[in-house]
Amino acid sequence: MQYMMTGKMTTMEKLGILADSAKYDVACTSSGVNRKGDGKGIGNSIAAGICHSFSADGRCISLLKVLFTNECIYDCKYCINRKSNDVVRASFTPEELCELTMQFYRRNYIEGLFLSSGILYSPTFTMELIYQTLYKLRHDYHFQGYIHVKAIPGADPMLIQQVGLLADRMSINLELPTAESLKRLAPNKHRKNILTPMRQIQTGIIESKNELTLYKHAPKFVPAGQSTQMIVGATQESDYQIMSVAQSLYDKFSLKRVFYSAFVNVNEDKELPALPGGPPLLREHRLYQADWLLRFYGFRSEELLSEQKPNFNILLDPKCDWALRHLELFPIEVNKADYQMILRIPGIGVKSAMKIVQARRSKNLNFDDLKKLGIVLKRALYFITCNGRMMYNTKIDENYITRNLLNVKERLPFDVGDGSYKQISLFDDMNFQAPHTMIDTKAALTGQL
Repeated sequence: MQYMMTGKMTTMEKLGILADSAKYDVACTSSGVNRKGDGKGIGNSIAAGICHSFSADGRCISLLKVLFTNECIYDCKYCINRKSNDVVRASFTPEELCELTMQFYRRNYIEGLFLSSGILYSPTFTMELIYQTLYKLRHDYHFQGYIHVKAIPGADPMLIQQVGLLADRMSINLELPTAESLKRLAPNKHRKNILTPMRQIQTGIIESKNELTLYKHAPKFVPAGQSTQMIVGATQESDYQIMSVAQSLYDKFSLKRVFYSAFVNVNEDKELPALPGGPPLLREHRLYQADWLLRFYGFRSEELLSEQKPNFNILLDPKCDWALRHLELFPIEVNKADYQMILRIPGIGVKSAMKIVQARRSKNLNFDDLKKLGIVLKRALYFITCNGRMMYNTKIDENYITRNLLNVKERLPFDVGDGSYKQISLFDDMNFQAPHTMIDTKAALTGQL
């Protein structure tokens, strides 16, 4: 199937339109794949992810992040590219997108490609164009760098299979947390059409791994796994409902990541909330913190929230909030508690917990030792003992500890404080000089909660 591009736009004019159209899709981090170049092609992808930079709010900015087209046959109420909007439309050809990717790569602007798309004519037609683009990149241009591509729900399963053999990561946006919300705001999209290719990709990943155990050179299918994205704040779901959906997706589809995108109101529509305070970025931040607890700290969504307590406390991170509601478990003796329990102590991250377990094999740890290991004692001191003693004469009382924790100023992500929203452009200066009040990106990503 060939697609003929019409119109007089230059490739760079299209890039300006289609890069801007892609800025609300946050599901574009890169990690989890190790593929060295063979010496003949261009680029490679390393296990810790490509060599990417992050903006101060943690968003990846090193991929060429564009839509193939912002034409769309759907009329989702929250989308800037919905068919009823009067916006300038543009579409790449596969050849144009390949040339752009290679030009930016050679100039060292990017290390890979993140490709999504509106729906041009039909899901299958659009997926065919995406397949042509990836095939040309891999085989004609010999590009061996990282590629993350969005699968189009409703497309021919054979095309999804073919694209999965060319991409490193694939993702399918869940869009909204519940089928009811999807029906109200995105009437052309159906939950079954979204979950069906998600299951296909999961099955393909499992089968590919099994084949690789038998045949060393078997083709890899989506080696970096799959992810999804949910819009937060466009509909009335509670944090409990959102985290329950995320937990179910991790359990049933083995997703690598669930991304949470604070709703940005770009359309005039009576079905959409007004959001006088701007996008709910602080809520998004708390959901990401809770998601980290699910993936790396052994928590379950039902431990963090319930129908009786359906939303996170915006003043405290989710682990502190959980600990304050379970003070009967504290204080914990760090020289005796097992690793999983140490992980649940506020102020102790995954790496710090491992250091504690290793260090106490040779000695009984005291508070000076914990400080040297990188423990955030200003949080942890209310919940731990060393050799049977607390750091200070501290009451194990929810109100008392809460007041003291609130006096510890938590640094929040960029722009959360003023409610504004900014997505880094491909052409922005990447040499960030973050002021001292801005969150330390590494801490945000490694989850020292």
